[in-house]
This record gives sequence, structure tokens and C-alpha cells, in this order.
Amino acid sequence: MNIVCLDLEGVLVPEIWIAFAEASGIPELKRTTRDEPDYDKLMTWRLGILKEHGLGLKEIQDTIAKIDPLPGAKDFLDELRSLTQVIIISDTFTQFAKPLMEKLGYPTIFCNSLEVAPSGEITGFKMRIENSKLTTVKALQSVGFETIASGDSYNDLGMILASKAGFLFRSTEQIKKDYPNLPAFEEYSDLMDAIKKAL
Repeated sequence: MNIVCLDLEGVLVPEIWIAFAEASGIPELKRTTRDEPDYDKLMTWRLGILKEHGLGLKEIQDTIAKIDPLPGAKDFLDELRSLTQVIIISDTFTQFAKPLMEKLGYPTIFCNSLEVAPSGEITGFKMRIENSKLTTVKALQSVGFETIASGDSYNDLGMILASKAGFLFRSTEQIKKDYPNLPAFEEYSDLMDAIKKAL
């Protein structure tokens, strides 16, 4: 029994924080898990910048409302879901993901949650589980699934390497260089072909 585990940002939708950095005019917020492997450190740093600029959940959600899936992403996901079970495993937050899931046809997503004050200030974040992508893939394997995984960033490598087949998708040159044995694709059609062969 196969199950495909996909990253969200950079694979199916644009990077939320990059879009928000552009909308808010705060270039430091362009830093993502492609640049910083330590997610806790990255998020704590981001929350500090939001506080400094007096920005909260509403401002980020206003930006997310204008984000569409990457061209071809919904068709890719629809075809994949017609072939096998698919779970999106993301380090994003339910408060960010909901409008994007609507645009993708409501696929299953496992992600985290933000702690938000009544004022709308994001005061913290709650990770669903430590090292969530790898832990989730191992849990799926423990109940009889064979996993196939794809992502673009440092935080995806655990689930990609632990799966029976794993692929980089639109990753960085540095990650591709560091993991030359991982097949790397730029187009959904090539990723689909690779997943079909692994199924």
C-alpha cells in the first residue's frame, strides 16, 4: 500500500513568507527553510520581526488570500490523488494553509498551529510533533504504508531519505549538490512519471 507525502510551499504553492516579505516590504522575511535548516530558530526569528513591525496574523492572511497554487499544481495533485493516497506534510500552520487547501481541492494536510493573541499578534507556534515530516513518514510506515516523498528544502530531506522513493522538486543548487543521489525534477510531468514508476 503506497502513500505519497508532499511538501507544500515551493512544491504546490509559492513560499508564503517570501510573498509576505514582498507585500510588507520587509526583505529579511524572505529567509526560508531553503536557507535555514533549524525551523524553530527560523520561526522565532520571524516572530521577532513581525513584533518589531507591529504585524500580525491578519496581515499575513491578507497576503495569503492573494496567493494561487503554482501553475499546474492542482492538475498534478488531482491526477496523483486519482492514482494513490496523498498527504501534504508541511511545517506551515493551519491558519495559513486553509485558503490554499481550498484552491487545491481540499487535499489532506498535516501541519502545525500558531498561537495568536486576541489582538491578532502571533505570540508563538505549536509544532504538531518534533521533526514532523520524518516522524510522520515513519508513523505511516509503521501502519503498513510504503511512502514516496517529494520536497524542496532542508526540512524535507528526512522524509525523502526515509521513503522507498524520494525526489527533490524545484530545490536549490546547494541541496542538489549535497544530495547528488536524489533524483531532482523541475517539472510536474517529470515528477509524476517518477512517482508512477515508484508506485
